[in-house]
Amino acid sequence: MKPIFDCFKEEYKCPFGAIERGVECRFTIKFPEDTMVEEPMLVMFRPGFKERFVKLEKMDTIDGITEYSGIYSPNDLGLHHYYFSLLINHNRHYIKKNGASEGVIDNGDLFQLTVYEKGMTTPDWLKGGIMYQIFPDRFAKSNVVHNNVPYDRKIHTNWNDIPDWKPDSHGHITNNDYFGGDLKGIEEKLDYIASLGCNVIYLNPIFESHENHRYCTADYSKIDPLLGTEEDFVHLCRTAKEKGIRIILDGVFSHTGADSIYFNKFGRYGEKTGAFLDPESPYREWYSWTQYPNVYESWWGITTLPNVIENNPSYTNYICGEGGILQKWIDLGASGWRLDVADELPDEFIDNLNKSVKSKGDEYVIYGEVWEDATNKESYGVRRRYLIGGQLDSVMNYPFKEAVLNYVKFGDPRTLVDGVMTIVEHYPKPSTDILMNFLTTHDTERAITRLAGEDVGWNGREWQSQHQLSNEQYAYGIVLMKCAMVLQFFLPGIPSIYYADEAGKEGYKDPFNRGTYPWGGENDDLIAFTRELGRIRRANDVFAKGTVRFVDVTADHAIFEREDKDLGKKAVIVLNRSKKKLTMTIQELAGMRSFSVVHGMETTGSVCVEPFGYAVVIVK
Repeated sequence: MKPIFDCFKEEYKCPFGAIERGVECRFTIKFPEDTMVEEPMLVMFRPGFKERFVKLEKMDTIDGITEYSGIYSPNDLGLHHYYFSLLINHNRHYIKKNGASEGVIDNGDLFQLTVYEKGMTTPDWLKGGIMYQIFPDRFAKSNVVHNNVPYDRKIHTNWNDIPDWKPDSHGHITNNDYFGGDLKGIEEKLDYIASLGCNVIYLNPIFESHENHRYCTADYSKIDPLLGTEEDFVHLCRTAKEKGIRIILDGVFSHTGADSIYFNKFGRYGEKTGAFLDPESPYREWYSWTQYPNVYESWWGITTLPNVIENNPSYTNYICGEGGILQKWIDLGASGWRLDVADELPDEFIDNLNKSVKSKGDEYVIYGEVWEDATNKESYGVRRRYLIGGQLDSVMNYPFKEAVLNYVKFGDPRTLVDGVMTIVEHYPKPSTDILMNFLTTHDTERAITRLAGEDVGWNGREWQSQHQLSNEQYAYGIVLMKCAMVLQFFLPGIPSIYYADEAGKEGYKDPFNRGTYPWGGENDDLIAFTRELGRIRRANDVFAKGTVRFVDVTADHAIFEREDKDLGKKAVIVLNRSKKKLTMTIQELAGMRSFSVVHGMETTGSVCVEPFGYAVVIVK
């Protein structure tokens, strides 16, 4: 039986997904023709505003099903909710959402409609691309000797050491051990990164800082001396661009380091510089003091990370002003920014940041770190407006990671379909096209460990340090990793490879997920697999902007389509998640249209997909 309403399908809501302001959207509900339906209405509202009622007119009756339809054209940007109200047999009822998309009578949640600014765009150079994320200290080390490296850093002499994980004698995690990965090292590996099909590198923080993750900025205006110099950065960007690769930077603007030129708690920068030691410091007004100088607001109570007041005019101008930090590094070669903890940044600051970056050109990208659905995110009691225009171009796609890894590991079809389709339905299409689709980041355990290892649960660092994959688990993890990467490379958004995932690197959470790239010990088979995925993706433009439709998803296989009607083509992807060969007819995959099998074994009239393998068929 047909559902009453399904927001994932255009026969019920057209156009699908988020819409531009002022665009007409048609809503349709369906009932058996013998159902006595009266006064059907769409009820649309925004939090804090009056409800709006749209009468649904009785339309055609086809195959015993009667349709009721109406049009709504939203003029207000942001998040809207809706449901349906009607009488059945003279009794009032409501249609609300059950699960991810289908309407049910008198039970469920509200449906969501995202409305974004008319004409909103995102950088086209990213669409269809592939991203490579690098944790700079751990990717590649050149033989360059760096000057002015602080004396108090521990430098590993063995590249293959496990990162320090034990607290010091005072019980503190110091993050003070370094492996010496640097900008020149990255530059030396650009050909390798390009061989994966990547056209953009996202660098975790590179600015001067006194912990190895560099999220406690000491000086936004300088490259960390262990990474190299400003000239090294310029050369890296220039050389990368010659190879078709752009660089985006990590901006940590909600807090600084306590050990910084701005705060200077420990006197590293002299007595007359930072806010902690100098009451007359120009930076004192950047921070919120409860009792100067010893009690101050810090990020999640971590006193080494004092919070800044982002909307303080001096701080905003320093970061976002003409010739400020954002523009300095763009002028030196960066192609955009990823914003750390975007939830901690107030809207006004992100507005100013957007104006600063986009004043340099619309091709410069702004990503945000948001772990939840960014369209309905609330932080500190404020509904965020990240993706409706004038703020972020797109975000890190954590819901995608969860949907993909859980499906590949456990085989629940709804996990994949609902997880992916909810994001695609909620997000503006320009943002969806460039979503950062990753399986691992510097903040999560390695994907292969998540897929094949023991669940980390609440186990701490000592447990994590003692648990690695067995040979059997590792082999199975590679198989599952390949399945996950097929979904990562061919679903909407751009695949973001966390360095060494493609080399089979394992590890639980920080710091075990931040080990060094295993040069000389890579999993060559997985790298070759990654390159083939990248080749297929980059060679077929349907993956740049194509819509998605799940054709059939079971515990054993996932079949979906990416279609670009402007190009007149679609890609059909078949992932075989089972131990048995899967054979599908060309008629099933391509209908009567012309086709080419770009991956998979083509036999007479059929495509054969190996166990845990995949097929890609391009249909024109």
